[in-house]
Amino acid sequence: MAARKASPSRPSALERWARFTHRRRGTVIGVWVVVLAALVVGMMRFGGEFSSDFSLPGSESQRGLDLLEERFPARAGAEADLLFKDERGITSPEVRAVAERTINELKANPNVAEIESPFDNPMFISQDGTIARAVVRFAGTQDDVGVPEAKEVIDIVDANNGRDGVTVEIGGDAIYFNEQPHFGSEMFGMLAAIVILLIAFGSVVAMGLPIVAALFGLFSGFGVIALLANFFPFPEFSGQFAAMIGIGVGIDYSLLVVTRYREGLHTGKSVEDSVVMAVTTSGKSVIFAGLVVALAFLGLFVMGLPFVAMLGTSGAVVVVLAVIIAVTITPAALSLVGHRVDSWKVPFLHQTEGVDASSTWYRLSRRIQRRPLPFAIASAGVLLVMALPLLKMDLGFTDAGNGSEELHSRRAYDLLAEGFGPGFNGPVIAIADLSRGGTDSLAQAQEAIASFPGVAAVAPPFFNRGDAANSDTAIFSIFPTTSPQVDQTTDLVNNLRDDVLPGLETSGADYYLSGSTAFNIDAANQIQSRMPLLFLGVIGLSFLLLTAVFRSVVIAVKAAIMNLLSIGAAYGVVVAIFQFGWGGSLIGVDKGPVEVFLPMMMFAILFGLSMDYEVFLISRVREEYLKTGDTPTAVANGLTATARVITAAAAIMVTVFLAFVLGPDRIIKEFGIGLATAIFVDATIVRLFLVPSTMELLREANWWMPRWLDRVLPNINVEGSHESPMPVPVSGGK
Repeated sequence: MAARKASPSRPSALERWARFTHRRRGTVIGVWVVVLAALVVGMMRFGGEFSSDFSLPGSESQRGLDLLEERFPARAGAEADLLFKDERGITSPEVRAVAERTINELKANPNVAEIESPFDNPMFISQDGTIARAVVRFAGTQDDVGVPEAKEVIDIVDANNGRDGVTVEIGGDAIYFNEQPHFGSEMFGMLAAIVILLIAFGSVVAMGLPIVAALFGLFSGFGVIALLANFFPFPEFSGQFAAMIGIGVGIDYSLLVVTRYREGLHTGKSVEDSVVMAVTTSGKSVIFAGLVVALAFLGLFVMGLPFVAMLGTSGAVVVVLAVIIAVTITPAALSLVGHRVDSWKVPFLHQTEGVDASSTWYRLSRRIQRRPLPFAIASAGVLLVMALPLLKMDLGFTDAGNGSEELHSRRAYDLLAEGFGPGFNGPVIAIADLSRGGTDSLAQAQEAIASFPGVAAVAPPFFNRGDAANSDTAIFSIFPTTSPQVDQTTDLVNNLRDDVLPGLETSGADYYLSGSTAFNIDAANQIQSRMPLLFLGVIGLSFLLLTAVFRSVVIAVKAAIMNLLSIGAAYGVVVAIFQFGWGGSLIGVDKGPVEVFLPMMMFAILFGLSMDYEVFLISRVREEYLKTGDTPTAVANGLTATARVITAAAAIMVTVFLAFVLGPDRIIKEFGIGLATAIFVDATIVRLFLVPSTMELLREANWWMPRWLDRVLPNINVEGSHESPMPVPVSGGK
């Protein structure tokens, strides 16, 4: 067995930077204020437009949509379904007068290109004659129809709804995507953070520093993302996503630095030395943890979905800014307040930092170490039981049918299903490219598709130049017998593509299935096919980075397994509530599929955030091990020193995420429940029970590292410098 020996060396770059922030604290803070002001002004004056266009490059549905935009722009625009219902019958004079008045008022709106009336198309009137459907086509694409345009249309509908007793509703994608209520949990998160930090620090000043740091990072992140939106298609909800992530990591990272600084003061160090200790220990952990989180977000690029990649980019931006602020403005602010960091104490809550053998955390660790095997089995067993529903996960896309009945889109959805069948809420659009001929195959195509199992009806075709003889593009709608989000509809689209359309293309015409239903199916297929690449890439890269940092293969493998357990438990809870319906009524949701992109997004977010806590805890354990050379003592001391700060950080995250459950949107609730569950189990079951019990069972094997791998990987030290460090064993292999 060889040993890696420490040798005296000149101060590291991070130590020199820490001393600079202490001695030039005014300059550092002043520069940040100027940068923040410039970013805010730039965001307000030069910020780009955010996009609501969800493209899917390379997919059949996207190729069909691109063809429509090129040759048939009138049919490529956003659409809405206008519904009328009256027991007297749609064709009765009173009802028809209300319907025609509504249609004419909508036609006069400059955002509406055309309306297909039920009085011109018999298929748009239900068999019993009491419900009628009109199709409203907007002048622009989905990306061009925003909340103001949708609201103008909704106002016209509201003005006519109930006139002469006629029910009038409007729905469809153009309304659904713009009717979703925006619920900001940022205020709830900040209020929760203030209370939790007061409990953790017992000082108003110490509490305020992470809050200020998080706000600096949040507004800086908004500014950077807004400026980048001039060049990249960031989704409209990028700001909400960035806020959700930015509040959590911004507070967490500065919280760790403040905690270590206070520990230095409480052990008798000077302000400067405490700043240096905080930056060279906790600061290094923050840099590494932030790198892992940012890489996890950027890993979303492998999914091949532009809007997902841009969401990942927005997450990476706020994480990187949170790291920079934690090692720049936070130490400068600590230097500025000095010993006053403990000022304005809250009675009965004042806490000291560091290792306290009389604390609850220390006694808990020692109790676990006395009987590690039962604790390891029990904690792992709880996580596995929580993850069991994952085996039955059904991925899909929720739609207006899963929305609140207070929304126009939900009421229109129900009316359309009542009058025509569930499949009319998600028609599949067939697009025929007739540029090489094949016009004669249209009738054959419609007949073959109409007779295919699972198809309720096929609408007549429309031609881009008025008639078949002069047109090079045709379009017709296919109405399934089942709703858009069920497996039978997915099977129908796949079967039509595989078994029916290829035989028709021998005539010279090319057929594409598109529309929102086909688009969602293509997106789901692409996400599920590429998700293993994301998982393997993020886990593999994290494994290499953790191995390089902690010089241990065992620590890296254990971290990956435990992170997967906590994420699996979160997936299981989401499936149980949103798919099985267990307790769903308590948070106002009905049973339905789990959103297809949820596992992908949750994995990127949670693997990174879980790695934060892993780095915070294990870096302190290894620091204690370097001092003592005894693994049980190092685990007990490391857990004692970090448990409170990890618990506080996790409590803030959990509260922020649970606040999203209070909102009305089902997808946001899914994210809130999933993220809160994963953070909670990771900070409690994993960090407090599973990590110390498994490390006690493995003892010195925790630090096993093959010699050849030790030589290959760079040595990344996140523990800072220590007096009289113990040698770290390197063994195995040549």
